Amino acid sequence: MPAPIRLRELIRTIRTARTQAEEREMIQKECAAIRSSFREEDNTYRCRNVAKLLYMHMLGYPAHFGQLECLKLIASQKFTDKRIGYLGAMLLLDERQDVHLLMTNCIKNDLNHSTQFVQGLALCTLGCMGSSEMCRDLAGEVEKLLKTSNSYLRKKAALCAVHVIRKVPELMEMFLPATKNLLNEKNHGVLHTSVVLLTEMCERSPDMLAHFRKNEKLVPQLVRILKNLIMSGYSPEHDVSGISDPFLQVRILRLLRILGRNDDDSSEAMNDILAQVATNTETSKNVGNAILYETVLTIMDIKSESGLRVLAINILGRFLLNNDKNIRYVALTSLLKTVQTDHNAVQRHRSTIVDCLKDLDVSIKRRAMELSFALVNGNNIRGMMKELLYFLDSCEPEFKADCASGIFLAAEKYAPSKRWHIDTIMRVLTTAGSYVRDDAVPNLIQLITNSVEMHAYTVQRLYKAILGDYSQQPLVQVAAWCIGEYGDLLVSGQCEEEEPIQVTEDEVLDILESVLISNMSTSVTRGYALTAIMKLSTRFTCTVNRIKKVVSIYGSSIDVELQQRAVEYNALFKKYDHMRSALLERMPVMEKVTTNGPTEIVQTNGETEPAPLETKPPPSGPQPTSQANDLLDLLGGNDITPVIPTAPTSKPASAGGELLDLLGDITLTGAPAAAPAPASVPQISQPPFLLDGLSSQPLFNDIAAGIPSITAYSKNGLKIEFTFERSNTNPSVTVITIQASNSTELDMTDFVFQAAVPKTFQLQLLSPSSSIVPAFNTGTITQVIKVLNPQKQQLRMRIKLTYNHKGSAMQDLAEVNNFPPQSWQ
Repeated sequence: MPAPIRLRELIRTIRTARTQAEEREMIQKECAAIRSSFREEDNTYRCRNVAKLLYMHMLGYPAHFGQLECLKLIASQKFTDKRIGYLGAMLLLDERQDVHLLMTNCIKNDLNHSTQFVQGLALCTLGCMGSSEMCRDLAGEVEKLLKTSNSYLRKKAALCAVHVIRKVPELMEMFLPATKNLLNEKNHGVLHTSVVLLTEMCERSPDMLAHFRKNEKLVPQLVRILKNLIMSGYSPEHDVSGISDPFLQVRILRLLRILGRNDDDSSEAMNDILAQVATNTETSKNVGNAILYETVLTIMDIKSESGLRVLAINILGRFLLNNDKNIRYVALTSLLKTVQTDHNAVQRHRSTIVDCLKDLDVSIKRRAMELSFALVNGNNIRGMMKELLYFLDSCEPEFKADCASGIFLAAEKYAPSKRWHIDTIMRVLTTAGSYVRDDAVPNLIQLITNSVEMHAYTVQRLYKAILGDYSQQPLVQVAAWCIGEYGDLLVSGQCEEEEPIQVTEDEVLDILESVLISNMSTSVTRGYALTAIMKLSTRFTCTVNRIKKVVSIYGSSIDVELQQRAVEYNALFKKYDHMRSALLERMPVMEKVTTNGPTEIVQTNGETEPAPLETKPPPSGPQPTSQANDLLDLLGGNDITPVIPTAPTSKPASAGGELLDLLGDITLTGAPAAAPAPASVPQISQPPFLLDGLSSQPLFNDIAAGIPSITAYSKNGLKIEFTFERSNTNPSVTVITIQASNSTELDMTDFVFQAAVPKTFQLQLLSPSSSIVPAFNTGTITQVIKVLNPQKQQLRMRIKLTYNHKGSAMQDLAEVNNFPPQSWQ
């Protein structure tokens, strides 16, 4: 059989192919020749054939038929064969295929080989694709090589140990003795891989982290190495753009960040070196910026001094002036994370941040917008709103919705005056009316209604804003509503804030009629306009007949909503004209936009209670029916008993309907079959434990002392703990106090805890202490759950958690089955 072509010739031949089909034909022809050679057990050219097969694999063609040939090359005594064999194993094999187990013995033999390069090949392969079974079998050999004096093997053994720990975490302790002397090595390759190994161990095991902090005194060793790197002179072997081994510096800074997190002593020990790195690192090259960025992240994550944190934020401020877009983006993202904890320090860079709004890069622009809103406060509201309104006017359409929403929230929170607030919202509606949230119109109407002294000014501004331009529908809707309410003030020219305009009643009606017939007007806008015209029939004196004619015309409109309004308004003119002025009188001051009468029914964590008119309801209530039923579906369907709310003494009629909607069609024990009376809440027969809090006896007895607490949930930095007490008035009642804590760097807002239990239990969820879980475990939310368990059955519970974190809405479900027996027996 003729000798097969060399790899170099194959590459040259494939590159001459002009079409994909021609390339496939060449590959298929060569694969056929390689298969034939494999079948003939041709040992002479096996290495050359596998090398060609790996090249084809890199091009995306199937090469699985060469797996066993790789194993044969690994078993060969020639180094050149082993090199190609191990390379083929790393590319063609993985732990999903049983073939890889056949090479375990070969790797074990090669790990004990007399040649360091063969040992290195075996370590690389095991560290790349070793399965958990292989790692268990070969961990001992890796640990021996980690203690060898050969730096070439130690660095490869350290990386292989990282892979072993990831696959089999329980083997971590095996490598602990070998880590003691790793950081005393002078070879930078060994130092680098040692820091990677230590980082992996600290991240995976809290016990290891505590051990390295206290017993091994790891922080001083790392500080010493980092100081030597900073102070060392030029070293051509490790120098990158004038900085000594930046890769090792970055790895050390990351490990310091892990060691210093939530630990005062470790943080204190590294403060000085972090300050040195931050001040002595060259910033003209990207390498220096990378080290500075890692330094900033470490300073922000540990318990560092306030001066050091200000220094870190100033570094990020300098990053904002860099010409590199990636560096500016990284700086904005980091400042956004720290603005909650170091607000004043970030405020110093406000002008630079605002300048980033003019950047051409959309990612930088979005981050700058988010950070700008985070910097808004009562002192800078006017200047910041001016910049953000200018940005809203010139930004791309995809930014307008978020920008408008942010301006609304900031203006509502920090508005210096009602006139400024109204002007700002009107400016947003004029600029980006089509992009605003659905609640923008009712919120602005509420604001205008409450600002009695601004009615004449507002209606005049809105009238001028919509003259000849109906493109911004939310603006037209607000204008139509205001003209309908305060059209008499517009005509009489009572505006004192600016020069009044001369408008006749007919001109006002002309505007509203043109809104009705405009092609730009939506059905909702036409409804606003028709209602405004109807209101003007009691505010204008000379145009009542014209208004009657307009209303009667729309009684035959093809728009059903508009037609219904017109028919009802016609009936007012004909049958109930004596009531028209009373029905259409000016709206009273609205303290809060409500859907259930004068008091908003807020359902917070299952407890229904009347919210005072001047307070803002939390986002969790009132919950729509579909959302509540979805919760019950998620919590298990028919065998789940939902929360029984504590009923207040008096509520609007609609509150009963909301409660029944929340409970769906699940039948509660003692609940009446008939619908509740319209003027009262549903008469749910509540068990005695609901009145425990009103008893004159002590609420809890001594049984609680022996009930251990449990961790019901721990995920993404949120931890929920249950502590238990037994009611003194009713031994069948277990009182559970939940404590929610947050170990992340940002607060969790709008936190809502919901729970459900099987039908044999009954559950009452009281109000939480707050809706914000503070960051860094600086505080907790507490909430009380009462569970009635008359049959003494084993307690199980499903919980649902919803909250906002880092700008995202989070939601999670969990089942709690580990209640201690003392809590339910």
